[in-house]
Amino acid sequence: MAISAAVNSDPNRLARRNALILSAAQALNGSAAPISIALGGLAGMYLLGTDKSWATVPVTSYNLGVALSALPAAMLMRKIGRRLGFMGGSVVGMCGSLISAYALVIGSFYLFCFGMIFSGAGGAFTQQFRFAAADEGEDSFKPKAISWVLAGGILAAVIGPQTASYFKDMFAPVQFAGAYFAGTFLLFFGMLVLSQLKFAQPLQQDTTIDDANTRPLAEIVIQPQFIVALMCAIGSYALMSFVMTAAPLAMVSSGISQHHAILGIQWHVLAMFGPSFFTGNLIARFGKKTIIAIGFALLVACAIVAIQGQQLWQYWVSLILLGIGWNFGFIGATAMLTDTYTPAERSKTQGINDFLLFGSVAFASMMSGQTLNAFGWTMLNWVVFPVVAICLIALSWLHLKLKKTA
Repeated sequence: MAISAAVNSDPNRLARRNALILSAAQALNGSAAPISIALGGLAGMYLLGTDKSWATVPVTSYNLGVALSALPAAMLMRKIGRRLGFMGGSVVGMCGSLISAYALVIGSFYLFCFGMIFSGAGGAFTQQFRFAAADEGEDSFKPKAISWVLAGGILAAVIGPQTASYFKDMFAPVQFAGAYFAGTFLLFFGMLVLSQLKFAQPLQQDTTIDDANTRPLAEIVIQPQFIVALMCAIGSYALMSFVMTAAPLAMVSSGISQHHAILGIQWHVLAMFGPSFFTGNLIARFGKKTIIAIGFALLVACAIVAIQGQQLWQYWVSLILLGIGWNFGFIGATAMLTDTYTPAERSKTQGINDFLLFGSVAFASMMSGQTLNAFGWTMLNWVVFPVVAICLIALSWLHLKLKKTA
């Protein structure tokens, strides 16, 4: 009754509360991803020796874990609710961090990849934070709620890389194991924060709605707006993963220290989440498609800077542009996606979206190491241009189609 009364007096009150809690959880649970990304490739190279071609497989394993767990995570939360689902996801992530740390101690590359899959499975629940923020409140508040949650990534951008840098030698002479061990404590505190979530309309209510009032999944995914939103989300996220995964390896191969390579990832993750304070307002003012287009323009700028040379400042500037471009493109695409389904359809729609999204991201991270090893850093960045062109063409087509329909 108290929740209902609060919602009636202020329809966005509960949404704001949940968005703040999820933002704090994003800062803690979201730190696991920067640790995995910043150290995954370096740890892979440490376990394999000098073979760089398969060094990014651990990062691919992380993204594969996200992809394979996206649908199960969405379905589980539909059964038991967001709060318990998110807390369970934290436990899965903790198991992944412990397995990864142990694998590094015993020097097992395959066990390390297995642990990263578990970490990715926990990350699948963290990826649902942005959707959970849009479960409550008015439609006009949803882009802001998504931005608030992703703004928690600013702290994750500091906490994750700093944890990686400070604790990576805790079990010396074994490298990197300490960082993954420390990550379990971040996930534990994140689980405590998530226990404070409350929802006026639990996801379990989705199962009580007559199936006749919901559309088949196939009907939802063939909507032009869903297709373009998914394309733009995949384009922005896969390109970000493709370039970012290779960046630490390219920097170390160029003679740059591991410390500066990790700092480069920190600046990148800060750029990913920093604009989130105002991205929602920009979307409300200029529209989703405009912000997505600006995001892809920034991804092109990232590639242009990277192609110019391999000095430290060029790596860092390109990674910063990559992060901002991802923020605009991905938040805009996520906001666009929320317009394609009803509350009763959200679990299955969000699940299939994240399955396809992170399946593509996993493939991109795997090809990142192969491309870097075979063709080098410069050629890797040339891949950005055709992908951006395809996404912008699709976005323009949708704009003209909707304009014609109107």
